[in-house]
Amino acid sequence: MNLIVVVSDTFRYDYCGWNGNRWIRTPDLDRFAEGAVSFDNCYVSSFPTIPTRTDWFTGRFSFPFHGWKALDPRAPVLASLLRQLGYLTQLIADNPHMMSGSNNFQRGFEGAAWLRGQEGDTYLTRYNRLHTAMPRDKTRQRPLQHGHPLVDLHRTTNADWAWEEDRFAARTLRTASRWLEENYRAERFLLWVDCFDVHEPWDPPAYWVERYDRSGYDGPAMLHPNYGPADIYSPPELSNLRAHYAGEISMISRWFGRLLQKLEDVGLEDRTAVVFLSDHGMFLGEHNRTGKSNLWEGDDRRWPLYQEVAHIPLWIRVPGVTPHRVRALVQPPDLMPTLLELAGVQVPSDVQGRSLLPLIRGDVGRHRSLAVSGQNVADDITAAVRDDTFSYYPTGDTGSPELYQLSSDPGETRNLAEPFPREAQRLDTALKRWMAEHSVAQRE
Repeated sequence: MNLIVVVSDTFRYDYCGWNGNRWIRTPDLDRFAEGAVSFDNCYVSSFPTIPTRTDWFTGRFSFPFHGWKALDPRAPVLASLLRQLGYLTQLIADNPHMMSGSNNFQRGFEGAAWLRGQEGDTYLTRYNRLHTAMPRDKTRQRPLQHGHPLVDLHRTTNADWAWEEDRFAARTLRTASRWLEENYRAERFLLWVDCFDVHEPWDPPAYWVERYDRSGYDGPAMLHPNYGPADIYSPPELSNLRAHYAGEISMISRWFGRLLQKLEDVGLEDRTAVVFLSDHGMFLGEHNRTGKSNLWEGDDRRWPLYQEVAHIPLWIRVPGVTPHRVRALVQPPDLMPTLLELAGVQVPSDVQGRSLLPLIRGDVGRHRSLAVSGQNVADDITAAVRDDTFSYYPTGDTGSPELYQLSSDPGETRNLAEPFPREAQRLDTALKRWMAEHSVAQRE
């Protein structure tokens, strides 16, 4: 069985037609999801970018003891295990955090291609052309380089773009299509395509933005959120910000569709499992936030991992498997053992993820009783836990516990911690038990 995994960074679950969105065009993704097994309750485990990929590659929960760190050189990883079995392994990525420094995410891949220039990856400096891409008081303030924030660096590095095909979604997925042409005769392969889009800065062609922004806004383009309070934006500015994000969603859908067409062209669709997934989402005004974490001076709120960030898409298409939707709770560490079992590789004994193959094959039983999501920044732990009914945050917006009933309040706007103290206590106890079972010292 060949394996293709396509990642779209920062892709919100609810910003796709298949998951109920009615204003963003995602036809290629919708067709793929219709023919796949759709996991409707997949939640991030270790947040954000690098911790999630550690979970994918190792099948273990890196939260909260591993954090934003390089892959452990001693840990068995997906690509290495498959390569030992004779798989041809290829990584194609434009994600600068995976590929820069010594993070070791290339480990086990026979080929590793890095498309340069995303976000602050200034592989070719253009000091003379540095300019302000959007108002400083509307964008993320840190980090700065030569006094300029990330959005300026990104636009300067990629200032020569003219067409949609110049954008990263197109270039990265076109590179994957080319790889299929070059390698379709391989006996078995793993192709991992890691797209940093739809991560900000959001810079789709103007026609995508115009399609989605009907506010009449005519000011500077809102390309990058402030990672702070949403109420610093006027309603038209916020509409323009969302439209830029939506435009990148549509581009990912289009170019992912081209990759699927290439897979069919080379005759491999009947013996290749294809996965589409994301690492986390993004606030676009909900809970008075834009961004995914708090980097705004003067905003002293905690940023819990609410639904907009923690609920992520996961679709797996396996030849011969009847498409269906799965309601069971699943998490990123479950991906590695699933792919290993599809390949016929023995799953290492220390893997904490649970193979999704029983669910893919139609088992309707419970997979996980809880989904735990968390982040560890300088030993400041942010955690959340969900079951089939509730989401619980031990330290919510203001530091106090928050409890939400997801079926009646999917936007998590009515805190039920006080009216339902037993449910809050039950989930608090379950979270502490989970932390202890995963060898985590408790923070009082």
